[in-house]
Amino acid sequence: MFEEILKNVSANLPLVHSITNYVTVNDCANILLACGGSPIMADDLAEAAEITTICNSLVINIGTLNERTIESMIAAGKKANELGHPVILDPVGAGASTFRTQTVFRLIKEVKFSVIRGNISEIKTVYAGSGTTKGVDADVNDAVTDSNIGEAINFAQVLSEKTGAIIAITGAIDIVCGANKAYIIRNGHPLMSRITGTGCMLTCVIGAYCGANYDNMLDSTAAAVCAMGLCGELAYAKTVKNDGGTSSFRTYLIDYMSKMDAQLLNGGIKIETR
Repeated sequence: MFEEILKNVSANLPLVHSITNYVTVNDCANILLACGGSPIMADDLAEAAEITTICNSLVINIGTLNERTIESMIAAGKKANELGHPVILDPVGAGASTFRTQTVFRLIKEVKFSVIRGNISEIKTVYAGSGTTKGVDADVNDAVTDSNIGEAINFAQVLSEKTGAIIAITGAIDIVCGANKAYIIRNGHPLMSRITGTGCMLTCVIGAYCGANYDNMLDSTAAAVCAMGLCGELAYAKTVKNDGGTSSFRTYLIDYMSKMDAQLLNGGIKIETR
């Protein structure tokens, strides 16, 4: 299903400028290399916009938010917009503090995003202007289930139309949608929530896939979400086989991303269209 998306990643080796958080920056760099991209992390205002000019896409992640990097995010985002490069936002912890929530809305006001990816609570905050999170984790009361998935798709599509961005809601059930089309993805494993950074890593993979496929943000995002979820499933199976724990799982997750190709992906994806 996503052969062309992965082919273009391999052919183009997209360079992804990631202004991300220092908790997960190393894993983000490694997952980018594993998926066929290349990372560069430059968050000083003196060079953020200039670095963006040599890259294929930009990822903005507010996980370890501070006043200094906000200006760098905006400068890089505006430069990426000027160049027509995809810009992906990861609104980590939106709703957890006034500062964090206000920053998300400032970013959305000043930068045009191609993709906004977050957990259900973060995306609800972006949609409604306020919300609740459990730190940087989703509020369990917000969880996407089979019974409320239609409602989640509806508000995500409204948000997509409002922002012009592809909306990716990730959790036990993933939703990736534009204003008129939605994918429901059921890949992944609960152990992914037991290690730090799977969401941040996914956002960077989206950055690589979109950076190699400028004309197809929706399918590129869906392919990245499927790939990451499938890597989680395969990593869990290998962790159990080798009697490993969460650290082994993290390593295997990156291993499988480095081995991901169209044949492996198409053989394991669990996706439907609405």
